[in-house]
Amino acid sequence: MTAVGLAELTDAARRQAMSRFEVLRPHIEDGVPLIRAAGQAGVPPGPRSGGCSATELPAGLAGLAPARRRATGRRTDPELVRLIEGMALHRPCPSLATITRRAARVAAAQGWKPVSYNTVRSIVTAIDPAMTTLAHDGAAAFRDTCELVYRRRADHPNAMWQVDHTQLDILIDDSGTAKRPWLTAVLDDCSRAVPGYTVTLGAPSALNTSLALRQAIWTKPDPTWPMCGIPEILYVDHGGDFVSDHLAQVAADLKFQIVHSAVARPQGRGKVERFFGSINTELLTELPGHLVGGKPVTPPALSLRQLDEAIGAFITTYHRRVHSEIGVTPQDCWVGHGWLPRMPEDLEQLDLLLVRVAAARVVHRDGIHFQGLRYLHPALAAYVRESVTIRYDPRDITEIRVFHKNRFLCKAVSPDHTGDTIGLKDIQAARRAYRRRIRDQINERIAVVTDYLPAPDRPPVPSKPAKPPPAPPLRAYRED
Repeated sequence: MTAVGLAELTDAARRQAMSRFEVLRPHIEDGVPLIRAAGQAGVPPGPRSGGCSATELPAGLAGLAPARRRATGRRTDPELVRLIEGMALHRPCPSLATITRRAARVAAAQGWKPVSYNTVRSIVTAIDPAMTTLAHDGAAAFRDTCELVYRRRADHPNAMWQVDHTQLDILIDDSGTAKRPWLTAVLDDCSRAVPGYTVTLGAPSALNTSLALRQAIWTKPDPTWPMCGIPEILYVDHGGDFVSDHLAQVAADLKFQIVHSAVARPQGRGKVERFFGSINTELLTELPGHLVGGKPVTPPALSLRQLDEAIGAFITTYHRRVHSEIGVTPQDCWVGHGWLPRMPEDLEQLDLLLVRVAAARVVHRDGIHFQGLRYLHPALAAYVRESVTIRYDPRDITEIRVFHKNRFLCKAVSPDHTGDTIGLKDIQAARRAYRRRIRDQINERIAVVTDYLPAPDRPPVPSKPAKPPPAPPLRAYRED
């Protein structure tokens, strides 16, 4: 039997030692006979019934803990143990039965005591898991599971923003077609606030990133969403939109640094990934079309705009609840004790840098025509029949920004939709619906002709041209 220090005891051993001390406390402190103290506690006394004092417990509380038993039985030769561990760390790892057979042959040849299957299993399972991971799975798996991770946090708001994309676990109704949207989010590393985001149907692109950054940098009309400004560092991965020349030019002009995470190392982007998890598990589960295991639980019913509005409402709520890691709300952390973020000179300069959706148009006498809408502004009167460049936000095309020879002219609006918000997807959906309605009217009238006119008087139905006969194979030689 061997005694150990109190610091080396397990919780169960400490509790057992303390219960034994409570039995002995009247005897040690008040001099109550041991037999009476044991009887009061309902514990039968041990073979010793004489008196004792606290000084007679040289090991302290640890002396009352159950002592560890010394290992008994035959000990395995240390060289044989190292041999078994070496075989277990081999790649690919042999089975325990194979290791046992090989160890038995070596032990017989070296004159060592043989080992059983259970002994081999206990030796193998006692190997350090980090050593097993590095030996069997390689350096990448060891790095991702066993190495110490440094979790950085920015010292102040807007010191570092993270940007990333994710495909949401939901299907939306895009003019009768179910589609799975993408979310691009900008996250402030210090406060965990979300200054900007964008929801699109297309795969991640430089445009999605530009629209999210535009919203993040500029002020929002919602007073409960104060996050804005230019970051000092933009922390991104190696996606094509994040290594583009366009983003590098934007960073140079707005004076912020782009830092790329290590290749195949997602740990550095865990904060924005956690926000994506909150969106998927807290918001999307309550919406129609939510996906579980790749299959929708309910039929998709939301449009892209409705999903965008739902995510925006969730973000404003997310900003006002206490974050478990930082201990305060993201909004309070971002606002802090009051500070002024660094801002671009004006929104037109920001649009010229970020909003890359541009189109060339001619100014007509009644304005600029674009996507079936008409845009007017008094400043256009001096540019009738002139070619201009328009830039617009696909999420809201009720307003366009007009440039003439790379110089900003004005913000032209559609007078028919003043105060409304119309997205490009809404225009495209309306076009498809109009085309289907016209097609239905055509088919309805053709059906009337079929009902009332006899067959000889019916207009001929155009037939598909017959396919030409296949050409004979090319003869390369006279003998073929």
